[in-house]
Amino acid sequence: MSTTRLSRSIPFWVLVGGSVVAIAGGAFLLISKLNTMATTLTDGTATGVEVYAGQIWAVSGAILAGAGFVGLALALTLGALRSVVAPAADVVTVVEPVAWEEEVVEVAPVAPVAPVAEPVVETTVTDTVASDALRSDTPRA
Repeated sequence: MSTTRLSRSIPFWVLVGGSVVAIAGGAFLLISKLNTMATTLTDGTATGVEVYAGQIWAVSGAILAGAGFVGLALALTLGALRSVVAPAADVVTVVEPVAWEEEVVEVAPVAPVAPVAEPVVETTVTDTVASDALRSDTPRA
């Protein structure tokens, strides 16, 4: 048996759960206010708050329960449509590896080269004295 995506859908379950909570809350509000109104009216102890405000609360409970029933009907419709119209099967494409021909690169052996010695620069005292004399700012005598 395959699992449809609708059973794993979080928004679907939020719709179902929210609808059930709305129905339960609306039914509690409606039944409790109507019972309070009925008992106080038959006893003759009804006040204006229990009668007039109780009617508004009872209507609010009925609206809340009605919204919950609409949500459950929508969830049922969604489930029925999802079972009739099956989702498209996932297409699996198999990609074959490319058969590359390996190129053979031949490297010719190279004869070792002797390291080249760096030229040695020797400074003489006369060169150093002459360069110092050229750099000094004092006049020459």
